Amino acid sequence: MLKPQATSTRDLVNLDGTWRFALVQSDLDSEAPWSKPLPGTLDAPVPASYNDIFVDPAIHNHVGWVSYQRTVTVPRGWTQDRYFVRVSAATHKGRVYINDKFVTEHIGGYTPFDAEVTGLVKPGESFRLTITVNNELTNTTIPPGILEVNEKGKKSQRYFHDFYNYAGLARSVWLYSVPAAEYVKDVTVVTDVEGKTGVINYDIKTDVQESTSGTSVHVVVLDETDKIVAEADGAKGAVKIDNATLWQPGAAYLYQFRAEIRKDGKVVDTYSVATGIRTIEVRGYEFLINGKPFYFTGFGRHEDTAVRGKGHDSAYMVHDFQLMDWIGANSFRTSHYPYAEEVMDFADRHGVVVIDETPAVGLNLFIESGLFGKGARATWSDDFCNDQTREAHADSIRELVARDKNHACVVLWSISNEPSTSEKGAREYFEPLVKLTRELDPSRPVCFINVMFATFDKDLITDLFDVICLNRYYGWYAHTGDLESAETAFETELKGWVAKYKKPIVMTEYGADTMSGMRSHYCTPWSEDYQVAYYNMCHRVHDRVPEVVGEQVWNFADFQTAANHIFRVDGNKKGIFTRDRKPKAIAAVLRERWNAKLDELAKL
Repeated sequence: MLKPQATSTRDLVNLDGTWRFALVQSDLDSEAPWSKPLPGTLDAPVPASYNDIFVDPAIHNHVGWVSYQRTVTVPRGWTQDRYFVRVSAATHKGRVYINDKFVTEHIGGYTPFDAEVTGLVKPGESFRLTITVNNELTNTTIPPGILEVNEKGKKSQRYFHDFYNYAGLARSVWLYSVPAAEYVKDVTVVTDVEGKTGVINYDIKTDVQESTSGTSVHVVVLDETDKIVAEADGAKGAVKIDNATLWQPGAAYLYQFRAEIRKDGKVVDTYSVATGIRTIEVRGYEFLINGKPFYFTGFGRHEDTAVRGKGHDSAYMVHDFQLMDWIGANSFRTSHYPYAEEVMDFADRHGVVVIDETPAVGLNLFIESGLFGKGARATWSDDFCNDQTREAHADSIRELVARDKNHACVVLWSISNEPSTSEKGAREYFEPLVKLTRELDPSRPVCFINVMFATFDKDLITDLFDVICLNRYYGWYAHTGDLESAETAFETELKGWVAKYKKPIVMTEYGADTMSGMRSHYCTPWSEDYQVAYYNMCHRVHDRVPEVVGEQVWNFADFQTAANHIFRVDGNKKGIFTRDRKPKAIAAVLRERWNAKLDELAKL
């Protein structure tokens, strides 16, 4: 799905701002909030999660539907166009209504969807736009959850991921146009390098056939000075760029790949894709970008800030990337869902490498039984992760790849975080999903993120994947406070993975909760001193296991979690930075280590 853009043939109207807002207190269809102006006096900002905006606990803890509403005017000049409402994300289900008419529904809280307005409203006319959003999670959604209803009929939500279930319209809403007769529907670019020549293989989908009389597809590639460096005709093919400047980690270079539909020699539609030319390869124990070994330094992160929740904020985005650059982070993982498209665009422009992850987190009932002492339940079963769950998971993979396939920054697809892969049924669940991911994008390697319980002697699916990605907390959840024992156990396990699978390893999570300002001569857990000692221990192990090709600490910044976990006080405190982005003592230690790593990579 192409992100809307303004071009010589397309227009784009941003619908962000304050919208009328209301809870749906009973049944959505009986209340029919789209049928009239919303009652009450509440306004909600878009983009933002609604939970922390208001002081009313009933809104903060609401489970079910909410409604957003505003008036929109179709520009009067769009008489020769088709036009759509684009919802960048509605967590976790969204419905769009134009005046009294239902137009579309989308399930999945982190990927975009469109609702066509053409034919419902004429250019120059205004309409009532209502978007209803539902935050409920069930065993057949991604991520999964369990809905509970008490004796008074009040809903509550249980979920199995360790971050707060923020909801609402957390990303931008747009009104955009495309030419009515012929337009570019999709573009796929895959790059390669032949010596000093850059290759862009492309496939352009349009609403017209190439054989249509007088209509053709033309391709133009421009460099960063807007100089044309390649051209071609046809909807599918390849263009070559002599002496191409490659997209490199830390040194981005983007060509503009412009697809044009021409009719009788005139451009009737055009769409541009920012394209970084680079190659990715997993070879033996190495992860190669442009044929050179790459070592991941950086973070697992969250889209999480005070008040906004998961609402996209450009100021925070730029500041966070500044902090990553300062500390020497060359990469991050979109834990545990696709991030805003603006974040991906920014990573492209600044040469930051991304492990791109689906929202498939919490597919693990073993954690519940292990942490809370509850009876073990089967994860892969008719009652929890079943065939319907897997199809929802497949949809999340399809939508992630469709949205992010052209981003140079994306070097690895992660199809799930910490699923229960030591349980019977895991292989039957995941094998078709791995096959699907490779069919959708043969150009990138595929991984999943392994949970600590599924050690190399228990895991059932790692052989299906290209890279081993491990979340490990020796010294925190295991061997708590005993870093000497933790170091031995950690190194033993890593060497077990190497011996069994002979694949590169990326440490995608390791960390320790830390209260900012807490200090201890005795290196007490939760102190900044213990966090420093913990990371020093982990890094000694990494350095003794050469098959480790990356370290992404957990987490970039402290973040909010569900309030019903007694071991979480106002959120998860494993951040290297506080929630308001103040550095803890460990930040200086990581900065020294990672910048030295970057210097080593630059010499290769």
